[in-house]
Amino acid sequence: MLTAARLGAAALSAALLTGAAAAPALADTPSPSAPAAPAAPEGLYGKGDPTYDGVWRQSLALTALAAAKVTPADQAVAWLTGQQCEDGGWPSYRAAGAACDAKTEDSNATAVAVQALVALGGHQDAVDKGVQWLKTVQNADGSWAYNPGNPGDANSTGLAVNALFAARTDPAGVAKDGKNAFDGLARFQLGCAAPADQRGAFAFQPDAASGALAPNALATAQASLAAAGGRLPVTAGARSDAAPKPLTCQDGATATPASPVAHADSAEAAGAYLTAQLGAGGNHLTLTMPGATPTPDYTATAWAALGLTQSGHPQQAAGAVDWLTQNGAAWTKGGTDAGAAATLLLVSQAAQRDTAALVQQLTALGPVPKATASAPAAPASAAPAAEKKKDGGISQYWLIGVGLLIGVGGGLILSLQRKRAPKL
Repeated sequence: MLTAARLGAAALSAALLTGAAAAPALADTPSPSAPAAPAAPEGLYGKGDPTYDGVWRQSLALTALAAAKVTPADQAVAWLTGQQCEDGGWPSYRAAGAACDAKTEDSNATAVAVQALVALGGHQDAVDKGVQWLKTVQNADGSWAYNPGNPGDANSTGLAVNALFAARTDPAGVAKDGKNAFDGLARFQLGCAAPADQRGAFAFQPDAASGALAPNALATAQASLAAAGGRLPVTAGARSDAAPKPLTCQDGATATPASPVAHADSAEAAGAYLTAQLGAGGNHLTLTMPGATPTPDYTATAWAALGLTQSGHPQQAAGAVDWLTQNGAAWTKGGTDAGAAATLLLVSQAAQRDTAALVQQLTALGPVPKATASAPAAPASAAPAAEKKKDGGISQYWLIGVGLLIGVGGGLILSLQRKRAPKL
């Protein structure tokens, strides 16, 4: 599922990113004049149109299943690695046999693909090339854009930072013109110059005319994971029983948008903002689009839970995890949306919830895995364990019986031989 931002980014570049499964989704029904959507290729998780989220949903699915100790089918991994271009970047989707086009490679697809391959293990060359591509397309202000050459945004910068952490590359050392990845992320965060109830939030991008920053739910949620030093899959950080600490600002002090939030305070400030928004929204964040009725934002809520968990505040994430679990069927479209299903699984794993049903649901959306945590891979010629045990037991008693027969038979033969032998 594509998010409004990811779809917007993809659409804007295709003709920018709402992040539905964190990815956005286009209209369910194409217009009569629209070309037919490509069929989902073999090896890809989900059956929906892969044009805008093929690499995105595949990467999330493989990351979540790797965390569940599921060994995916070779063709599922091969599809993802086969989407990588020679320069190291990934597009949102590339049809089989189609040549790479540098204009269609995007930082979001590349960032999640790198994280998936790190989680799977054994793909260091592809990971290194992906990280190098991210370094190459970093903007001069330290940020990343959805497509290279455009102004950066908080979502794309956050995802790139996640990939750097996954690849064990210090974001502080990845820089352009003296601005590193943390500097790039900081330029989108609202600080002490903002109203108190907006401090700590992230904007998607500064206003093109005024440079002002407006809070954005998805941007804040995705950037918060990066600010907390996280990557996918999320493992709980050092737990803090206290709530996230709001940004400390001196009363009466003069602050300007040019006063960025310090990296050391960024995750806590974002966590405090998200906690307040979740509390006000009934444990979920809301998607607000011009001219449209506000609706629950599943993707933003999921990333908020991941960010809070990573920063050591699982208690503040618990309500969001509960809400996502209760509304999972609607979000995943009855378990058919691979991107949403994978994201829900990642959230549940981070929260240490029971994930058996979600693992089964996601596994069913792709090729049969080579092995699962409960059913390890076995050589094709190997017999089932129960049969092995049974056969092993029979053969053991059979050998004992044969040995006894041989012993008895040997004794009889020796006795007869003694009786028949001439006495000396």
